[in-house]
Amino acid sequence: MAEAVSVVADSPAGGRARAARTVLDQVVLPGEELLLPEQEDVEGPGVAGERPLRLNVGTRSRLRVVCGPGLRRCGDRLLVTKCGRLRHKEPGSGSGGGVYWVDSQQKRYVPVKGDHVIGIVTAKSGDIFKVDVGGSEPASLSYLAFEGATKRNRPNVQVGDLIYGQFVVANKDMEPEMVCIDSCGRANGMGVIGQDGLLFKVTLGLIRKLLAPDCEIIQEVGKLYPLEIVFGMNGRIWVKAKTIQQTLILANILEACENMTTDQRKQIFARLAES
Repeated sequence: MAEAVSVVADSPAGGRARAARTVLDQVVLPGEELLLPEQEDVEGPGVAGERPLRLNVGTRSRLRVVCGPGLRRCGDRLLVTKCGRLRHKEPGSGSGGGVYWVDSQQKRYVPVKGDHVIGIVTAKSGDIFKVDVGGSEPASLSYLAFEGATKRNRPNVQVGDLIYGQFVVANKDMEPEMVCIDSCGRANGMGVIGQDGLLFKVTLGLIRKLLAPDCEIIQEVGKLYPLEIVFGMNGRIWVKAKTIQQTLILANILEACENMTTDQRKQIFARLAES
């Protein structure tokens, strides 16, 4: 495989823009400008090149690039907004492009449309529930946003209940809005979480790690005790086992997994399995 050649260009801000492919899995800082690969260079078709992402060009690029958390399009530039490691995921079609994002150890949650989160009902205001999701302001949840809910058949939601739902409105100019139904009007696992169990908070990076399809931690935890577990993209985890002791053990394991190596984690699970 040919080695990637570092591509550096002058950015409008006076800094040096770096090619995204040369800094994958490396630390990037806020304010840096990234150069994204293009299938066709300005010199002609068939010549591979890299230049800053331009959104106002006349010809439409065949390379589709999605910017995830930590990256922002500012005019015709792509800027880094968080400190962390730059990650990349290839598209399923294999046609290039894919998703770029910055993996950071962030604890403060910023609501994102479509995220499934765990919230705490803090108040009732007419037909609207106020839900604390760990963001800068509470989210609103209508009593009609539950499966089978009508004006006569209202859901039994009290202040202090835990709610598992998803965002349908989340931007910097509007109040976040949650629902507990999918596009077909079904609950699909969302709604009020049971009274028992333990709710605790972890970093957002650990949540993404646990929700990854190839994560071995959840498979190993499931072999220890029968359990119920709910993950919220806002860094909250709700877990319930048969006994309080088992619930506390599972919570401590999940919290410690972020700072343990694979060998250390296997030793801990082996000891628990023996006992």
